[in-house]
Amino acid sequence: MADAKLKPKSVDGTEPHGAGNSPQETASTVEVMPPPDAIEPDPELTPEEAEQARKRYLLKRFWISARRYWGRGGDKFAWPFSIGLLAMIGMNVGFQYGINLWNRGIFDAIERHDAGTVYFLSAVFVPLVLGTVAIVTLQVAVRMMIQRRWRSWLTTAVIARWLANGRYYQLNLIGGDHKNPEARISEDLRIATEAPVDFIAGVISAFLAASTFIVVLWTIGGALTLRIAGFTVTIPGFLVITAVLYAAITSSSMAVIGRYFVHVSEAKNQAEAEFRYTLTHVRENGESIALLGGEEEERNDLDKTFANVLKQWALLARQHMRTTLVSHGSMLIAPVVPVLLCAPKFLEGSMTLGQVMQAASAFAIVQGAFGWLVDNYPRLADWNACARRIASLMMSLDGLERAEQSDSLGRIKHGETEGESMLSLNDLSVSLDDGTAVVTETRVEIEPGERVLVAGESGSGKSTLVRAISGLWPWGSGSVNFHADRRLFMLPQRPYIPSGTLRRAVAYPGAADSWTPDEIKAALTKVGLDYLNDKIEEDAPWDQTLSGGEKQRLAFARLLLHQPDIIVLDEATAALDEKSQDKMMQMVIDELPEVTIVSVAHRAELEAFHSRKITLERRKGGAKLVSDIDLIKRKRKRNLLSRVLNNPSLPKGSTTSNKDSAVPE
Repeated sequence: MADAKLKPKSVDGTEPHGAGNSPQETASTVEVMPPPDAIEPDPELTPEEAEQARKRYLLKRFWISARRYWGRGGDKFAWPFSIGLLAMIGMNVGFQYGINLWNRGIFDAIERHDAGTVYFLSAVFVPLVLGTVAIVTLQVAVRMMIQRRWRSWLTTAVIARWLANGRYYQLNLIGGDHKNPEARISEDLRIATEAPVDFIAGVISAFLAASTFIVVLWTIGGALTLRIAGFTVTIPGFLVITAVLYAAITSSSMAVIGRYFVHVSEAKNQAEAEFRYTLTHVRENGESIALLGGEEEERNDLDKTFANVLKQWALLARQHMRTTLVSHGSMLIAPVVPVLLCAPKFLEGSMTLGQVMQAASAFAIVQGAFGWLVDNYPRLADWNACARRIASLMMSLDGLERAEQSDSLGRIKHGETEGESMLSLNDLSVSLDDGTAVVTETRVEIEPGERVLVAGESGSGKSTLVRAISGLWPWGSGSVNFHADRRLFMLPQRPYIPSGTLRRAVAYPGAADSWTPDEIKAALTKVGLDYLNDKIEEDAPWDQTLSGGEKQRLAFARLLLHQPDIIVLDEATAALDEKSQDKMMQMVIDELPEVTIVSVAHRAELEAFHSRKITLERRKGGAKLVSDIDLIKRKRKRNLLSRVLNNPSLPKGSTTSNKDSAVPE
């Protein structure tokens, strides 16, 4: 059986605020740091300046979390791998210099018709190539190891914060730039951690290569003397000056042509994420769409979102065309320039063929180093966009986390009841994140074994009250208290069906092997799903296969397995017919006679299965508890008069006793 001391659970068994594992426990390898202080925009900035400031802060926010990988609570292998990568980059530049010297030697030997030297250098070339290939291969392996471990570390940290205290749900209730968090965590975070490693390795490699081969160019090329209009002009280090000027021209051209690359790339990523979300939404709601015949409307919506993807791709293609014009042109011209510059000195005999070829090779390497921006500007723009998107999600999580730590924003407290009370709501008020009241000054005390029906018209805040009880809704005041060491289990109107086998779906949120197949089958039989007993080990898309009524029956089967002390039913029988609903409720009462039930429902027939009814009424300043009546007589440690005195918000006469119900206690 399941653990007899499960902590209070929220919807379908997820941990509520204050009852689940901390982020540190969820991600044992990640030290979760407090969120950075909120940055308020300067009111004197124009909207355009404020947007630019926001984008700059987003990159800063990304690095606040990402750089901790190399910090105290980061990966213990982060620095060893990073230092190893730097060492291999230096060794690779050393091998490049060796091959550059080899070029000079082999061509000088060919020019002199020195067969012995040619054969010797041919033999030397083999270890040079093998060494270069080995270093480059190992460099790739270490670089990708850093990327993989960094992504794993940061993804674990973000997911831990996202799942903690129901924030993944609360993001749907607040404003902010955090749409499609799943795409940001999976795709944007991947690019945001892969690209910087490539960039830093590329920049260091380019710097070392440029520093090394500029010296080579300066040494080989020397000064170039030109006679112009009777004047003699000497240009020292002419190859170096040419390489720098050439790189400055190409890089400047790339910066001007690709100045909109970041914006276009960011818009493209957002369009792709929205298209994926639309496709996922259609798949998840396929049954409803098919029953309503909404294929044409969904097709129009998909066409619209995909048209936006194509539009953004077209804009991005134009940017790629412009940057390709510069980069490809540079690639074709760069090898020719040093040969033409060295030709006069070679023809006059002051430079050997080997020196010309060495200069050409060095010039190409220097040009490649200086032209690093030309080759990587598109990817740099893509990283910029992805880093901002994952940082936007981080900022939204920061806001929720700061709200959890601040008393000024109004937070519902969670604690333990006093005495034998199973559940108590003490001056509970539920509000929106902007402070708008939804439910105000609710005070209820529920004793063990009570079956309480929460009623009220639509929009009166019943479901919001349930979310507050579970800990998913944090905003408000007052407290929700549970009896110590009692298990709470919630059944929503739309039960969650995980992927995998039917056995796993029935056992959720417990492990599938926590109960024997016979126990699983017995639970299914009691809820009228015995025809599925032969399929409990079948791995199928059960979320799409089961009907709404079958899903709700399956949720009741979970109750029989987990045997909680408190059950909260939020329209949990809405998909069942009246007869099936009666069977489910009676089955719960028979199988779990000591369980405490809190039901939210519209159907009046459910009164027959409850011992008490409280009613919420929607009012201008927030819904209020207007009545609390007994549906059946029972001895209570806390008498009715005490309830009235302790809850002055109840109108006089609202606490009465109805006739006995037909259902026995």
